[in-house]
Amino acid sequence: MSSDIATSIPREDAPQGVARRSWRVLAVQLLGPLTIVAAIVWAVAQPYRIVVLDRDGQGLWDYLFQPQLLVLLVGALFMLAIAPGLVEDVEALEQDDPAA
Repeated sequence: MSSDIATSIPREDAPQGVARRSWRVLAVQLLGPLTIVAAIVWAVAQPYRIVVLDRDGQGLWDYLFQPQLLVLLVGALFMLAIAPGLVEDVEALEQDDPAA
Protein backbone atom coordinates (compact mmCIF):
# COMPACT_ATOMS: atom_id res chain seq x y z
CA MET A 1 0.00 0.00 0.00
CA SER A 2 1.09 3.48 -0.68
CA SER A 3 1.32 5.92 2.20
CA ASP A 4 -0.61 8.43 0.08
CA ILE A 5 -3.74 6.29 0.34
CA ALA A 6 -3.39 4.78 3.79
CA THR A 7 -3.06 7.69 6.15
CA SER A 8 -3.37 7.74 9.89
CA ILE A 9 -6.54 8.77 11.63
CA PRO A 10 -6.26 12.36 12.87
CA ARG A 11 -6.30 12.61 16.67
CA GLU A 12 -7.72 15.36 18.75
CA ASP A 13 -5.39 16.93 21.26
CA ALA A 14 -7.87 17.00 24.10
CA PRO A 15 -10.20 14.03 24.64
CA GLN A 16 -13.88 14.83 24.77
CA GLY A 17 -15.30 14.47 28.27
CA VAL A 18 -18.84 13.93 29.35
CA ALA A 19 -20.51 17.24 30.09
CA ARG A 20 -22.38 17.30 33.38
CA ARG A 21 -25.70 19.03 33.49
CA SER A 22 -26.31 21.63 36.15
CA TRP A 23 -28.84 21.15 38.91
CA ARG A 24 -31.11 23.76 37.28
CA VAL A 25 -31.30 21.81 34.04
CA LEU A 26 -31.86 18.56 35.93
CA ALA A 27 -34.66 20.15 37.97
CA VAL A 28 -36.44 21.38 34.83
CA GLN A 29 -36.09 17.98 33.17
CA LEU A 30 -37.46 16.14 36.22
CA LEU A 31 -40.61 18.25 36.65
CA GLY A 32 -42.56 16.41 33.94
CA PRO A 33 -41.72 12.83 34.97
CA LEU A 34 -42.27 13.61 38.65
CA THR A 35 -45.69 15.06 37.83
CA ILE A 36 -46.59 11.89 35.92
CA VAL A 37 -45.45 9.73 38.84
CA ALA A 38 -47.51 11.89 41.22
CA ALA A 39 -50.62 11.35 39.05
CA ILE A 40 -50.10 7.59 39.08
CA VAL A 41 -49.54 7.56 42.85
CA TRP A 42 -52.69 9.68 43.29
CA ALA A 43 -54.72 7.24 41.17
CA VAL A 44 -53.45 4.27 43.17
CA ALA A 45 -53.89 5.99 46.54
CA GLN A 46 -57.48 7.08 45.81
CA PRO A 47 -59.02 4.45 43.51
CA TYR A 48 -62.55 5.57 44.45
CA ARG A 49 -61.97 8.74 42.41
CA ILE A 50 -61.55 6.73 39.20
CA VAL A 51 -64.93 6.89 37.46
CA VAL A 52 -64.44 3.69 35.45
CA LEU A 53 -64.73 1.67 38.65
CA ASP A 54 -68.07 3.23 39.67
CA ARG A 55 -70.28 4.08 36.67
CA ASP A 56 -73.51 5.17 38.34
CA GLY A 57 -74.79 8.22 36.46
CA GLN A 58 -71.48 9.19 34.93
CA GLY A 59 -71.32 10.74 31.47
CA LEU A 60 -68.58 11.13 28.87
CA TRP A 61 -67.38 14.33 30.56
CA ASP A 62 -66.68 12.43 33.77
CA TYR A 63 -64.73 9.75 31.93
CA LEU A 64 -62.50 12.13 29.96
CA PHE A 65 -61.77 14.77 32.58
CA GLN A 66 -60.67 12.89 35.64
CA PRO A 67 -58.22 14.81 37.86
CA GLN A 68 -55.55 12.11 37.79
CA LEU A 69 -55.70 11.89 33.99
CA LEU A 70 -55.43 15.67 33.64
CA VAL A 71 -52.39 15.81 35.92
CA LEU A 72 -50.78 13.00 33.93
CA LEU A 73 -51.44 14.82 30.64
CA VAL A 74 -50.03 18.09 31.99
CA GLY A 75 -46.85 16.28 33.09
CA ALA A 76 -46.45 14.68 29.66
CA LEU A 77 -47.12 17.98 27.87
CA PHE A 78 -44.53 19.74 30.02
CA MET A 79 -41.97 16.99 29.50
CA LEU A 80 -42.40 16.81 25.72
CA ALA A 81 -43.24 20.37 24.68
CA ILE A 82 -42.13 22.90 27.29
CA ALA A 83 -39.08 21.45 29.07
CA PRO A 84 -36.79 21.19 26.00
CA GLY A 85 -37.10 24.94 25.34
CA LEU A 86 -36.56 25.78 28.99
CA VAL A 87 -33.47 23.57 29.10
CA GLU A 88 -32.02 25.38 26.07
CA ASP A 89 -32.68 28.75 27.70
CA VAL A 90 -31.11 27.70 31.02
CA GLU A 91 -28.05 26.27 29.26
CA ALA A 92 -27.67 29.48 27.22
CA LEU A 93 -27.90 31.60 30.38
CA GLU A 94 -25.32 29.42 32.13
CA GLN A 95 -22.91 29.75 29.20
CA ASP A 96 -23.27 33.53 29.26
CA ASP A 97 -22.84 33.77 33.03
CA PRO A 98 -21.09 30.70 34.50
CA ALA A 99 -21.27 32.10 38.03
CA ALA A 100 -25.10 31.93 38.03
